[in-house]
Amino acid sequence: MKISTKGRYGLTIMMELAAKFGDGPISLKSIAEKNQLSEHYLEQLVAPLRNAGLVKSIRGAYGGYILAKEPEQITAGDVIRVLEGPISPVDFTEEDDPAKRDLWLRIRDGIAEVLDSTTLADLIAFKDEGALDNYMFYI
Repeated sequence: MKISTKGRYGLTIMMELAAKFGDGPISLKSIAEKNQLSEHYLEQLVAPLRNAGLVKSIRGAYGGYILAKEPEQITAGDVIRVLEGPISPVDFTEEDDPAKRDLWLRIRDGIAEVLDSTTLADLIAFKDEGALDNYMFYI
């Protein structure tokens, strides 16, 4: 399974909001500038996150976005599923060889376990410790 820019940038938005949780709304412009991303693209990504109840929008001159829940209550899996769809490394059918089907199910379940057990708070802690700078994650 390859996570597209939608999933990666979506996690970036969510991590920025988690890092500033409780400090008030954060503008997409500031997130885009800090991470050298397109503000227009981030606007497209935040809509499904808002519709899924993961973020709230605040209108006004000092508006922006905030997390709808605490960072400990939102997982990477929540974000990835909203932006990327179901987690599955391959499409398979009931006609597939049972041994291969079992392998694909175990891989899917392993990926889901990692994503669902990693909260935004965990990602912020990893980032603050510099751990993410030393690892490359492939799913």
